[in-house]
Amino acid sequence: MSVHAFVFPGQGSQSVGMGQKLHEAFPAAREVFQEVDDALGEHLSKLIFSGEPEELTRTENAQPALMAVSLATVRALESEGRFRLCDKACVVAGHSLGEYSALAAAGALGIAQTARLLRLRGRAMQEAVPAGEGGMAALLGVEEAQAREICDEAARVSVEGEPVRIETLELANDNGGGQIVISGALSAVERAIALAREKGIRRAVLLPVSAPFHCSLMAPAAARMAEALAGETIGTPQMAVIANVTAAKNTDAGRIAELLVQQVTGAVRWRESVKAMAAMGATSQIELGAGKVLTGLVRRIEPEMTARNAGTPEEIEALLRSL
Repeated sequence: MSVHAFVFPGQGSQSVGMGQKLHEAFPAAREVFQEVDDALGEHLSKLIFSGEPEELTRTENAQPALMAVSLATVRALESEGRFRLCDKACVVAGHSLGEYSALAAAGALGIAQTARLLRLRGRAMQEAVPAGEGGMAALLGVEEAQAREICDEAARVSVEGEPVRIETLELANDNGGGQIVISGALSAVERAIALAREKGIRRAVLLPVSAPFHCSLMAPAAARMAEALAGETIGTPQMAVIANVTAAKNTDAGRIAELLVQQVTGAVRWRESVKAMAAMGATSQIELGAGKVLTGLVRRIEPEMTARNAGTPEEIEALLRSL
């Protein structure tokens, strides 16, 4: 019998039209979209279903939008299956903003509360670094130690007659399977791409993002989130939640705000998180919401763990038959 871990996608999985069939098919899903719209005081659902891709991709929109689709999937699954997710899961986790979705699915955060926090998080992260000063790159076919060496070397700026200057360049995501994302000052990121190619790394590519997420340049955003989370009531999760920055399970409501603040500047340790799920006994990973990014990653990290996704009525119905 399979032991299930449920996971929630992060930014980059969004697409116009996501969740629309859920909205049409399930009253429980419609309630989630309405709650998010009411919390934000706008029709985010209209943007999700039929808006412009550029507008949906804006960080302040993409983050609450992806959460809305994930939680609509959860509520539809629970309603149609007549069970609570915590009765079927040994653990939940989410990639970056997906950690907020996981916490909402676990009952630690309310849906409206999560939508407001993610709108603030998106804006704070976007505004932390002036446009054009930061960047991110994906290195493919590289191990963590080698990626760190590349970052350390590329961060150094040496000009004759001047002291060596160190620019910010850090590991942002360890996605497993030799895929590591780096983040920091744009000039350092560009040097790292060139250096990686010199060293024969299989692929090094600049990512189309608007800010250098998950590095110390996000400190102003972390401060804003610390202030916001200090005023929030956070409940005890009904199931274990793996935190991005520790890659370890947490059920202590008192630690959640601290972990979410650390997450803004800290690396997403996804490879280790998947390993932690397996160590907890999970034999199956189920991605709830938009896209299949995490489903693809788990196959490279834990090939023996089965993986599937659910984000449409047909996928939910198929999943219910197997749970």
